[in-house]
Amino acid sequence: MGLLNDIGTEELAHLEIVSTIVHQLTRNLSMEEIENSGLGPYYIDHTVAVWPQSAAGIPVNSCEFQSKGDPITDLFEDLAAEQKARSTYDNILRVVKNTPEVADPIRFLRAREVVHFQRFGEALSTVQEELNSKNFYAYNPSFDKPAFCTCNDGCDNK
Repeated sequence: MGLLNDIGTEELAHLEIVSTIVHQLTRNLSMEEIENSGLGPYYIDHTVAVWPQSAAGIPVNSCEFQSKGDPITDLFEDLAAEQKARSTYDNILRVVKNTPEVADPIRFLRAREVVHFQRFGEALSTVQEELNSKNFYAYNPSFDKPAFCTCNDGCDNK
């Protein structure tokens, strides 16, 4: 629980850092720079406010967050999310390599994603050790206990 709290809190800080970078890069743009950079449609909707969205312009929504309630499934999803974030930071670094004001904090965030991946991996190992079955690739057996029939019509499933 502490691990998830720590990582979740840090991820919110990552959002703040990225938002600050975007704000600093866009706050003094002229209308001509906005139009020439392709930010015209964005400007019409949001001026230069930070509005979380993908690089393709799709707004962030709750569909981006995956949760099943099964610790194995959810930890694999967390591991994948950390890898996707690291890949995104790698791509950003390829674009801004000569801009240290952007590249340095992005390198820091990338390093933290690697640490989060490792921590989620440790959590996955801990959960797997605590399961009452080592068949952790298929399901969590604590959720799949046999159901018993409570009907009174003589069924065989009692």
